[in-house]
Amino acid sequence: MFQISNVYVICAFAAIGGGLFGFDISSMSGVLGTNGYKNYFHNPVSSAQGGITASMPAGSLVGALASSFIADRFSRRTAIQVAALIFMLGAALQASAQNRAHLCIGRVVAGVAVGIASAIVPVYQSEIAPKEIRGRVVSLQQWAITWGILIQFYIQYGASNVDGGPKAPNQGQSSFRIPWGIQMVPAFILFCGMFFLPKSPRWLAGKDRWEEALRVLANLHGKGDVNNPKVLAEYKEIQDAINFERTQAASSFKALTEPRILKRVLLGMSIQMWSQLCGMNIMMYYIVYIMEAANIGNPLLTASIQYIINVALTLPAILYLDKWGRRPSMLLGSFGMMTWLFISGSLQGAYGHPNPRTDPNLNDISWVLDSSHKKVGQAVVACSYLFVATFATTWGPSSWTYPAEIFPAKVRAKAVSLSTASNWAWNTALAFAVPPLLWSINWKMYMIFATFNALALIHVFLAAPETKGKTLEEMDEVFDTGIPAWKTRPSGSRLDKLRADIEKGDLAVAVPGVNRHSVEGESVHVKS
Repeated sequence: MFQISNVYVICAFAAIGGGLFGFDISSMSGVLGTNGYKNYFHNPVSSAQGGITASMPAGSLVGALASSFIADRFSRRTAIQVAALIFMLGAALQASAQNRAHLCIGRVVAGVAVGIASAIVPVYQSEIAPKEIRGRVVSLQQWAITWGILIQFYIQYGASNVDGGPKAPNQGQSSFRIPWGIQMVPAFILFCGMFFLPKSPRWLAGKDRWEEALRVLANLHGKGDVNNPKVLAEYKEIQDAINFERTQAASSFKALTEPRILKRVLLGMSIQMWSQLCGMNIMMYYIVYIMEAANIGNPLLTASIQYIINVALTLPAILYLDKWGRRPSMLLGSFGMMTWLFISGSLQGAYGHPNPRTDPNLNDISWVLDSSHKKVGQAVVACSYLFVATFATTWGPSSWTYPAEIFPAKVRAKAVSLSTASNWAWNTALAFAVPPLLWSINWKMYMIFATFNALALIHVFLAAPETKGKTLEEMDEVFDTGIPAWKTRPSGSRLDKLRADIEKGDLAVAVPGVNRHSVEGESVHVKS
């Protein structure tokens, strides 16, 4: 079967798995302000709406934990296809929902798929990409999420205008069933298209399918030439890393508890935790409530602007993450998001007041800004936009890239699944907690999330070394040298020296199908 060999095309297409995440996020935020949804599901607010919203990340938590078993046994590619099939089922259940319980079941099923895809897509991308562009192509996962959010939001914005519009007292069910059903389309495209993408060369090598691994590496990085020095250098690095790991008797589960690996597991889980506790959930799930409280124009249309910002400003991170590094992105991002949340919370606390309930369209919020403070409302909206812009250029891409690249091959899928499970555990908690928080403590919630960003800044400064420019096989050196994280600096890669030695003829690499030496025996010979 024909297989695509362009790394950018492969990683961009696989990122549709991230798009499923975005579709599901926006599938709820876009319907919250429509009477069709409110009427059919009996106007869920506070904890009731929190339970409906949280059902998706709850399923994603299960999917993330299960993802490594599928990915390690059947391949990363197959795991992504399984996620696509499950997502289609979840979308069908949501589109046919007859009550809140039915809707929650559909969201849980779709969530399982999103959990699998969100854990495995970055692993697949990182194992496909060369070190020079790994941050760029793994960031495509986050960009696909933002596109999924934007596309689904506008689908819902269009559907919200059926039957008289979102404020029509008797608006029908099409306003939510159409967009929920359309979610099956990208999942179907992903399932079919993955057949034309290669399996991960590192997964193939781990299964002793060395000749296939070499052929994939050659197609990806050497234009099909198995004798290309870059291909041979990467092949040797993978081979040496896998052979070394096999000298360690510990199983991959036991290896996760080794101090040198456990430290990285906790770091990966923390990075994903901070990506949720930064407050982005407020902006994505419940932005309509925030815009309603700010008393600024059409809340659905105003909210959509920040989805456009999210898409547009993820692009600079994709282009430059491999140049400016992961660590500066996260540090600057935490500082920026902390600043905007403190400003927004202060403005709402100083100029807002409890909802007097004089406007029947605002009964689902408890705190409003008076229309006489129009400039303050505009400032709150501006802070929301600046917050999203900061997240999009920093933590959005970095929080997926960093955990996907810091683990050894033997534990990578399992460790990344734990990191992603941390994302979904906190996502679940926040999806359930934010509506009651918005209802009960209002502006003080912004102060809480601003404080989380301050803590994230301190933690990243102390614990997260720079990883740009290093191969996946060199991460042990990055983390095991004992150099404090704040003193790490980008440096050259061992792979570049290895490639130079091969080009000069100082090193010969025996590979299957190329010479007589068995790849499972002594395969590297230094010429005298």
